[in-house]
Amino acid sequence: MRILPALTGALLLALALPAAAQNCTPRVPNAELVTPGTLTLSTNPTLPPMQFVDSTGALRGMRVELGSEIARRLCLKAEHVRVEFAAMIPGLAARRWDMINTGMFFTEERAKIMQLVRYEQQAISISVPRGNPRRIAGVQDLAGLSIGVEQGGFEYNRALDIVKQVQAAGGRAPTVRAFDNFAVSFQALRVGQIDAGISIDSTAKEYETRGDFTRAVSGLFATPIAFGFRSRVLAAEVAKAMEEMRADGFYTKLLEQYGVRGWDEPFAVVGPAP
Repeated sequence: MRILPALTGALLLALALPAAAQNCTPRVPNAELVTPGTLTLSTNPTLPPMQFVDSTGALRGMRVELGSEIARRLCLKAEHVRVEFAAMIPGLAARRWDMINTGMFFTEERAKIMQLVRYEQQAISISVPRGNPRRIAGVQDLAGLSIGVEQGGFEYNRALDIVKQVQAAGGRAPTVRAFDNFAVSFQALRVGQIDAGISIDSTAKEYETRGDFTRAVSGLFATPIAFGFRSRVLAAEVAKAMEEMRADGFYTKLLEQYGVRGWDEPFAVVGPAP
C-alpha cells in the first residue's frame, strides 16, 4: 500500500507539482530510481512522533517530513511506501524502493551491504505500565520479566544484549517476545501480555507524554540513525541535500521541533565501493 504524506503550505504545493513545474532539473538520473522522476521511500509508520499514521489515515512525523523535503530538493516527487521493517532491506535490493527512511540504526554489517547516510542520533528506552509498578530503574530490574520488541532489527538485537547483561549479573534471563512491529508490541504491553517494551527514546518519550506508559529507562545503546540506499549516486545527492538543509537551517529547525539530536559530523556516504 502506498500513500503520500499529508503536508501543508508551500511544501504541499511543491510536492503536488510535477518536477518541470518546480523550475528545476532532477538531480538524480532516472536509471538510479525505481520510478522515473520519483523518490520512493520505505517507512514503517509505527513510531510516533517520528513516523506514524494519524486519525485521518495520513502519514506524518519527522522522518516523513524530512524525506519529503529531500525529494523536493532533488526535484523529485516523494512517494512513501508503508512496509514492515523486516521487508525493507530485501526490498531495497530488489528495487522495490530507492531509500529506506524508517529510522534504521547504523551498523557496520549494514554498511557492507548497502549505502548509508547517517543523519540522526537515537538510543533505546524501556517502557513499562503507567506508574512503573515494578519499580524498574535499570536493565537488571528486568530479570525474569518479559520484554516486547519489534522483530529483526537493531532493537531486537539489543534486547538480546540486555538478556546477556542480566544473566552476567546473576539474574534470571528475561524473556524476549518479538512482534511484527512496535505498535503491536506496545499493544501487548497495554493489555499486560508483556512486562516491558523496547523502542527508541523518541517514541518512548511520546507515549509517556501522552500518558500511555512510563519510560523507566532511556539512553541505552546510543547509535546513529541512517538512511539506506541501493544506489551510491542517489545516496551522494541525498547527502548533499542534507548539507544544504543544515546550511539554511531547515534540518536544525525540524529536529529541534521533535526534540531529536542531529548528526554533528558531515553527511557522508558509507557503504560498498562502486
